[in-house]
Amino acid sequence: MCPWLQVGTCPHDPELNGPADPVAHRESAADLAERVCHLYECEQLSTYQIAAAIGVDRQRAGRILRRAGVAVKPRGAGRRRAQDPRAGLAEDLYLRRMLSTTQIAALTGVPGRTVRGWLQARGVPMRTRGRMNREDRQDAPAAAVAEFYLRQGLSAAQAGQALGLPARVVLRTAHDAGLPVRVGGPPPQQGPDEIELIAAIYADPLVRKALAQHGIAAVPAGGPIWQRFPAALPLDADLAGQLYLDCGLAVRHIELLSGQPAQTVLRLLHRSGVPIRAAGGRSPFLRRWRRSLSRKSSKEVSETLSGRGRGVRSRGERLPARGASTQRR
Repeated sequence: MCPWLQVGTCPHDPELNGPADPVAHRESAADLAERVCHLYECEQLSTYQIAAAIGVDRQRAGRILRRAGVAVKPRGAGRRRAQDPRAGLAEDLYLRRMLSTTQIAALTGVPGRTVRGWLQARGVPMRTRGRMNREDRQDAPAAAVAEFYLRQGLSAAQAGQALGLPARVVLRTAHDAGLPVRVGGPPPQQGPDEIELIAAIYADPLVRKALAQHGIAAVPAGGPIWQRFPAALPLDADLAGQLYLDCGLAVRHIELLSGQPAQTVLRLLHRSGVPIRAAGGRSPFLRRWRRSLSRKSSKEVSETLSGRGRGVRSRGERLPARGASTQRR
């Protein structure tokens, strides 16, 4: 706003406060410049509005202002417009009802780009575009999964049947929420029989080294990837190949670290010429994880047995019953 407007005065010709001369070309150059400056500085009209009011093109109005020493604002830097009341409705439909901007545009009768502008102006994180994106995934309620799968001890298939969902959705929800998931297949003879996958991946030394080299911080478990990663981390071929080949992660594991969907990771590896492992079986990372914990468990048992073999008895330890064998197995 101009300084003179703050005290209610105008430095321009008072006669210019009236309507513009319909025959603008009859005005002298000085009068025309005076009128344009008045409309721009005092009436706060844009160059488009001035051009329409006095019958000249916008470029000429801009030249007149610059010759008069008036600082013309860059295009798009005009006055703040009043917020459209439909913007609040669009935010609610987008966040709570999970409608797309195209669907919101059809309901509100405005273009989709306008809806996206409303949402961005209100600081709403935009979902990825396209069909079957991260936000469109089917998820199970984490509390229900914890109840059926953990507390009641149902299998993933049984929990999924109770929830009306596939077993894979139950397992994916459990991993995303950081719940301990039972290891599939026959019960292991050594090592743990369940895994908190996200915590185990971040605890792996090779993974920590790779993430540190690329400056990627750990994101704890607690929800699907579109919530953990509102914006997926940039994943280039170098990092994807290092995580897949050197660290032995599966594409699903890389998804949990980056927020990039597993299929996106797989396409990136294909384009980079990375040889893809055959489907099925455990990934090198999971085999390494099991071996490390099995060795740790075996070491602890060995230390305990060796201590007992030397006659060392911990406080409160019961002596073997008479006739019971103490031979190591």
